[in-house]
Amino acid sequence: MTGPTPPPTPAPAPSSSRVLICDDQELIRMGLRMVVDSQPDLTVVGEAADGDAAITGVAALEPDLVLMDVRMPGLDGLAATERLCAQPHAPKILVVTTFDLDEYAYAALRAGANGFLVKDAPAEEILVTVRAVLRGELMVAPSLTRRLVERFVLQAPATVPAQRGRLAALTDREREVLALVARGLANREIADRLFVGETTVKTHLGRILTKLGLRDRVHAVIFAYESGLIRAGD
Repeated sequence: MTGPTPPPTPAPAPSSSRVLICDDQELIRMGLRMVVDSQPDLTVVGEAADGDAAITGVAALEPDLVLMDVRMPGLDGLAATERLCAQPHAPKILVVTTFDLDEYAYAALRAGANGFLVKDAPAEEILVTVRAVLRGELMVAPSLTRRLVERFVLQAPATVPAQRGRLAALTDREREVLALVARGLANREIADRLFVGETTVKTHLGRILTKLGLRDRVHAVIFAYESGLIRAGD
């Protein structure tokens, strides 16, 4: 005679992603905390009022994502982003900007940040952006990437010869794809322009990043301008 069937073991609750908020304005931190903590898959594990506190918080709390303001007293968000991204197990970093063309935010992207978040964005947009960055996506629209580069990269010194020399590693088609990426075209648009499949474009882009040792699409665009492959107005 068998005993009573034991109740099923409940499935473990899905772990939530850990978020650290860094902003020198308490009201901004409170607002972001309310939005993030309202979701079952997201948890705010700490707050920081400047870059130094953010670095300390990352070491102590091990967040998956940092919402990083850029203009703060003391160590600003750009310097903090550079230091965090240089670490072997850096969290994702989502730059929180007042304007969508903030020069500090551009520099933070170049340092390794994973995307932009405008401070006055609706809650729904904030959550979409946060989750996309946590999935490993780079949250910068192709058109915004070009605007960023044309505004800021082109203020830098002339093309570095070493950068141009690296173009030799690419095939003619890969250079063509890179130029179209730098002009702000999305993968689908590039595929239509070149009469190939979107998967083919993704394959080319992956090879470009690997050959040039670049981190993502934004850094590919930066390289295209700095190497002289494309110039403003092309």
